[in-house]
Amino acid sequence: MGPGVTTERGAHGALLVVGDVVTDVVARYRGPLAAGTDTAAVIRTLPGGAGANVACWAAHTGCADVRLLGRVGADAAQWHERELVTAGVRPRLVVDPEAATGTVICLVDDGAAAERTFLTDSGASLRLEPSDWSDTLLDGVARLHLSGYLLFSEPSRALVAVALAAARARDVPVSLDPASAGFLVELGVDRFLALAEGVDVLLPSRDEACLLTGLPDPADAAAKLSRQVPLVVAKAGADGALVARAGDVLARVPAAPATPRDTTGAGDAFTGAFLAALVAGADAREAAVRGCQAGSRAVERVGARPPAPD
Repeated sequence: MGPGVTTERGAHGALLVVGDVVTDVVARYRGPLAAGTDTAAVIRTLPGGAGANVACWAAHTGCADVRLLGRVGADAAQWHERELVTAGVRPRLVVDPEAATGTVICLVDDGAAAERTFLTDSGASLRLEPSDWSDTLLDGVARLHLSGYLLFSEPSRALVAVALAAARARDVPVSLDPASAGFLVELGVDRFLALAEGVDVLLPSRDEACLLTGLPDPADAAAKLSRQVPLVVAKAGADGALVARAGDVLARVPAAPATPRDTTGAGDAFTGAFLAALVAGADAREAAVRGCQAGSRAVERVGARPPAPD
């Protein structure tokens, strides 16, 4: 453990994730895309959603009690619930009476970097609202995690405010993953930071950290963000992760070796494993190491979820 890295100890308990549950249509192709005609691809339909992915990776990496609040359409509710339960997650899925389950088309370049582009129809996932919340959801919970996608619609922003207030009242620490640099641009940096006030842990990607601060260097960006949020862990893909607190980068954690097939969900895998480690009593640097290990496993798989339990 590097100098100055403080320990994130907390009572062992449940991890509650509030976030998006969506259906991923993953198309792996070897570029470039041929505009106006066909491009051969391998296409699979898989369960996804940043919030759901985080919950599944947390369960996969050792958190014994992972709970998830999300909203889906009637079209895929049973399938998503079954997939989550199989992954070791206790889901509470609100079935939307009007909207279909959110769908994301993931275009994955089959080259060495396995980079991906998303086309997102949020559907029911961002229609979570305060009436879907109950303070009893926090019973036995050691940590609350919020998917940043919730900040990109009015109903789910209102839910975030209610959940944050309830967690503060019970002294439950709250983490937030900004989720999407593209949506952050639309929302606005200042508005995002105002909505994130009261969060204990921020888990941005390198691009999101730079966008939120206007700084080109990820280490500088993480350090600056950690003056506003007590703990910042910036995920940098093949460059590992940065742990920052009180304006200083306290640890640089290298990525674990991997041969990428699909980078979809790698950040969610990091977040899930990181939070599972914190719940188990690890310090921030230890937890980031676990996160990097999970991220490396995730990029070697197609889709955003961990392998099913034996």
